[in-house]
Amino acid sequence: MIELKDLSYVRLGTADLATAETFATGVLGLEVRERRRDALYLRSDQRAHSLCYFEGAPEEQIIGFEVENTAALDAAAAALEALRHKVRRGSAAEAQARYVSEFINFRDPTGNQIELVTRPQLSARRHFPSRDAGITGFNHVGLNSTDPVRDEVFWTQVCNARVSDRIGDIPLMRINAIHHTLALVQAAQPGIQHINHQVAEVDDVMRSYYFLREHNVPIVFGPGRHPTSGARFLYFKGPDGVVFEYSCGVGEIADEATHRPRQFTREPLSFCMWGATPGGLIPGV
Repeated sequence: MIELKDLSYVRLGTADLATAETFATGVLGLEVRERRRDALYLRSDQRAHSLCYFEGAPEEQIIGFEVENTAALDAAAAALEALRHKVRRGSAAEAQARYVSEFINFRDPTGNQIELVTRPQLSARRHFPSRDAGITGFNHVGLNSTDPVRDEVFWTQVCNARVSDRIGDIPLMRINAIHHTLALVQAAQPGIQHINHQVAEVDDVMRSYYFLREHNVPIVFGPGRHPTSGARFLYFKGPDGVVFEYSCGVGEIADEATHRPRQFTREPLSFCMWGATPGGLIPGV
């Protein structure tokens, strides 16, 4: 089994780095780690970077997960190849561009680009945000899935993700104590469904709600509260149609041995107990 340790980064292709930087710093509230000719690196916590915009097609979207060491990476590559996943080992220059020691790239059963990395770099310098959105760190991602039931098997049996709860066929899966690191949402094509940053408190969620409205940033869901994780949330749209989320108060799974996933119905109140509707964020709800 592939032992995922933590999320490391998201990489997003864009044809307009300038617009991406304006959004990431002036709206989202991330710190610029480094500007390169063809890429922008952004911090949200102790990671050297958690989000990278690079010159490329918007469909080029990659999620990086940390594994323990080189032996774990080699074992993961062998396991994936045995299952007929095409595995590509990154070059030293590509690893340096990701602030990691080494990595492999492959696609999950839907076709989402996944990278497994070793020794992702941290920064001793305190994170200093460009806008005081209250961000405390990069937390989780939603992934498009053409078959969530099939893909849940991949993430829980090939990898070590555990299901915390389900909404219909949408599994909310964790790789540590946090309620979920990964969610799989039905879609017609691969891609990132949303990118989450945690904020300190519900006041930060609400301050950003009014800030985003004032700056005409499209809000796609919320403010609200998830009955699954208990998190208070707000979803909004960034460049190239990528959806971002602020949330706070996400629950943790205290006892791995006794936890049993709950099954929620696929209806609006299962996504927001306050009554906000997810609109186009969750097809058919």
